[in-house]
Amino acid sequence: MASKIRELESEIQDIEVLADRAITEAKTDYQNQINELFLKKEALRHKLSKIQSVSGNVWEDMKAGTELSWEAFDESVKSRIKNIK
Repeated sequence: MASKIRELESEIQDIEVLADRAITEAKTDYQNQINELFLKKEALRHKLSKIQSVSGNVWEDMKAGTELSWEAFDESVKSRIKNIK
């Protein structure tokens, strides 16, 4: 019985190592996703600042492109949140 307990303890330790590794990998994955979202946000902010400095037809074209970027960014954020939950 004592040897079986030692085997179980060893298996539990193996599981702990796997769990620690999974936590580290998940944290790295989440951080990569967060970094990607920040980059998308900055690109969107850059487009918005460009829109504010133009007029006429150029403004309309840039506005449409920025709206598409916004929709993609918004969907990315919502998707990441769903994956976390």
